[in-house]
Amino acid sequence: MESHQPTAEPRLSRQDAGSNDAAQRDFDTRSRKLHSLNVACSNGDVAALRELAASKGGLLDDEVRRIAWPLLLGCEKGVGWEGADPPPHRDEEQVQLDVDRSFVYYPQGESDEKRDARKQELSKLILIVLRRYPMLHYFQGYHDIVQVFLLVLGGDAAVNAVSRLSLLRIRDFMLPTMSGTEPHLRLLPAVLYAADPALASHLSQTQPFFALPATLTLYAHEIEEYGQIARLFDFLLASEAVVSIYLFAVVVISRKEQLLEIEADEPEMLHSVLSKLPKPLDLDSLIQQTAELFHQHPPEKLPGRAWWHISSNSVLKTTRPNHDPKKQTLADGQRYFWKEAAEIRRRDALMRTQQQAQLFLRRYRRPVTLTGSAVLFALIAILLRSEHAPWVPALGSVFNGLQRTFYQVWRQFST
Repeated sequence: MESHQPTAEPRLSRQDAGSNDAAQRDFDTRSRKLHSLNVACSNGDVAALRELAASKGGLLDDEVRRIAWPLLLGCEKGVGWEGADPPPHRDEEQVQLDVDRSFVYYPQGESDEKRDARKQELSKLILIVLRRYPMLHYFQGYHDIVQVFLLVLGGDAAVNAVSRLSLLRIRDFMLPTMSGTEPHLRLLPAVLYAADPALASHLSQTQPFFALPATLTLYAHEIEEYGQIARLFDFLLASEAVVSIYLFAVVVISRKEQLLEIEADEPEMLHSVLSKLPKPLDLDSLIQQTAELFHQHPPEKLPGRAWWHISSNSVLKTTRPNHDPKKQTLADGQRYFWKEAAEIRRRDALMRTQQQAQLFLRRYRRPVTLTGSAVLFALIAILLRSEHAPWVPALGSVFNGLQRTFYQVWRQFST
């Protein structure tokens, strides 16, 4: 009779057992967080959502985001595709050019027909927002932001979310000129100096325009993975607008060793390195460091009184402190828009006047200087002829000779 030995059951190695335990712990942690997220969404608890969005993994998945993002933006229900059909917007041609280049990296594996349908929906979404709020000026990269909202929320729900984002969170980038971006960029050196004076000094000869592509598009133009950009949006939508600058500062600091190897007097090389985000990005670590940096060096305490140079109508200040998002309306956003646009017009006009004056002075420097000196000589002449100056008669003949010589020189330059 053939004997059958019992089959030995496979044994797990300690490494396998440890991996299983870690996986189980991760699953339990995720389950608990998902429960907390669902409770916060059900209760409309924005404060809890903000805290959870900044923690590891953010809002976890798009199902949660579809509820949480509108809450974080203070969206109202019932605002979507439907509504009056306003006249075309001045930037529609550029919108179409950019939409044609959208959905390059994600979603993956879709047919050309499906991708074309998404592009049509994206174009419709952008144009609805721009037509409803025609004061907004489209910028290249706006479509990168909006396509993330479209993928997460769907077209109808995204209309109000993108409207509120545009008027209340990225309004500075949609002003009549790009001057609204400058205060954001000018804060970056101050944040860097507060966090790492040595690195900030090393980069001081490099203008902060290297941060523009990332901060202008909320990093959507730079990050090519859908899961990463959606997770980063969790954090940015839960934070004040200025936090985006702190995040870029953390990215710069994370590359300190590489940057210090480049000479400080090579700003072009530094700009080339700084204008591209490092890959891969450890977003959870960067987000944690950003939150810590923001807590340690809040905007009001940045060196050089950098924060006090920011307009009170900028989103940098109108989103600080991080109040209840429903307290600001779209009408508030439009009012801030017009005020800041007027400030920029006045500032630009003043700068043009100053530039024209400087050009005039450079062109007529010698005649103007001579004219000023002529006035001075005239005043001295009056003093010399005054009866209250009997103690200077001896200077009279000397002064008269100088005056005649100066007059001849002045005539030469003035003719």
